[in-house]
Amino acid sequence: MLEWFYLFRQIASTAFDVVYFGLVLGTIVVIILDNRNPVKTIAWILVLLFLPVVGLVFYFFFGRDRRRERVIERKSYNRLLKKPMTEYLAQESSDTPHEYMRLIKLFQQTNQSFPFDGNRVEVYTDGYSMLRALMRELRRAKRHIHLEYYIFEDDAVGRMVRDTLIEKALQGVEVRVIYDDVGCWNVPNRFFEEMLGAGIEVRSFLKVRFPLFTSRVNYRNHRKIVVIDGVVGFVGGMNLAERYVKGVGWGVWRDTHILLEGKAVHALQTAFLLDWYFVDRTLITASRYFPNTGAKGEALAQIVTSEPVGPWRDIMQGLTMAISGAQKYFYIQTPYFLPTEQVLAAMQTAALAGVDVRLMMPERSDSRLIHAASRSYLADVMQAGVKVYFYKKGFLHSKLMVSDDQLATVGSTNLDFRSLEHNLEVNAFVYGTPTAVEMKEIFLRDQHDCTQVFLKKWMKRSWRQKVVESAVRLLAPLL
Repeated sequence: MLEWFYLFRQIASTAFDVVYFGLVLGTIVVIILDNRNPVKTIAWILVLLFLPVVGLVFYFFFGRDRRRERVIERKSYNRLLKKPMTEYLAQESSDTPHEYMRLIKLFQQTNQSFPFDGNRVEVYTDGYSMLRALMRELRRAKRHIHLEYYIFEDDAVGRMVRDTLIEKALQGVEVRVIYDDVGCWNVPNRFFEEMLGAGIEVRSFLKVRFPLFTSRVNYRNHRKIVVIDGVVGFVGGMNLAERYVKGVGWGVWRDTHILLEGKAVHALQTAFLLDWYFVDRTLITASRYFPNTGAKGEALAQIVTSEPVGPWRDIMQGLTMAISGAQKYFYIQTPYFLPTEQVLAAMQTAALAGVDVRLMMPERSDSRLIHAASRSYLADVMQAGVKVYFYKKGFLHSKLMVSDDQLATVGSTNLDFRSLEHNLEVNAFVYGTPTAVEMKEIFLRDQHDCTQVFLKKWMKRSWRQKVVESAVRLLAPLL
């Protein structure tokens, strides 16, 4: 009996080894055929070889390449772009800053993002002012409301917005809501069911449920988009949660969001409707969602999206070009700083060439792990001459960048691997002096609530801190 039991164990063990190593070798072949960055390829191969089972789990959760996939077939995408493209072609030649023509063309080529002129931009730097403006515009809605957030919390702020949406739906306004499943994991189902019961169309983005878990958890919709009647839009870094208004235990919640009026809202509408097609498989192209709108201001704006599918990383490539093209200054606010090699090299190169590159990030973060990894990159940029500032007044969640009094961008994109390579993000790129100068003044005002970090003192940190930060940095692509 014991001999049979021993034989069975040997056969089972051998079968497991054969299956496991077959899976590992097969996965390694797939990774090699993906033709990724060689460093990433070698990293994944080492993980698979030296972390049995765990390596496979990590790969299926976080490692699969989605570059060759498509969110929507080309024919349907062209139908969705028809109205925005018509508006773009119909506008008179805009006064585009010559130095940003290549950047604008890059976004047109990779993202089908059209530069629209005649926009009004209103900037909000705190949750209270943004929420007040949002509620005002929601109550004015006559035809439709499209709302998309990574986090839609079941708290005082979330319930206030939800109840307003329900009220508008009962008045006959079309209301569609997209929320991210992972971002709203802690939100009870009844919160969204109340909206569904009132006739609101509510969809979650990529539900993460076993056995469908795998890489879905790695690709999240981090966008914050609101479009009202096709004429007013909101985009930026703020979600719908009480902490964005009240702040955190150690201080204020400093963020940046903008309201847009003008033809650029058509591009926000297109971004939302593309996401709606993904979650609902309904293609909405009716002209009533793209009403004619005259000039509302003087800003030239492009709405640029990025996602982990397709061959390009649109926002990352655009930021790399914008930083490399800066002549006088490039100021950056980001809550997390885990840059890709391209962005890091662009920052270093610009600073070495004499451009005033400044990086502002929070002194204290909402994630210790990500904050530790972020700190490991600071010596790299300071050695090249980048000026680093720690925001001390609270948590800096702003994703604001401004350059040369001509270019400003605000959106959902953090300067980290997750935003630049894995998440679905959206940013407004605004060209022209008035908005850029306003953004620069915001940055300089925030700088008064910062302490500057100097390389000589930074290098004197304890070896223990350096080891922890460098060790966590190895996980940067997964954070």
